[in-house]
Amino acid sequence: MFGVPRLVEYARAWPTESQQQARRNAMIASTALAQRRAERDDVEEFFADLGKDKVATPVPPRVATHARVAHG
Repeated sequence: MFGVPRLVEYARAWPTESQQQARRNAMIASTALAQRRAERDDVEEFFADLGKDKVATPVPPRVATHARVAHG
């Protein structure tokens, strides 16, 4: 087990180590979010560029058809 001096040392170091770990976690999360944002912006730009040179083609109206069911 731990001796008393070692426990005191651990208790004194804990706040600093904990805060440093929290900062590392925040930096990792921030980097991941920035990467996702950049990817999302790239996709939005891609789709925006896709429709720039095209003229909208009208969609023909749907014609209602009645199918007959074969009874046999």
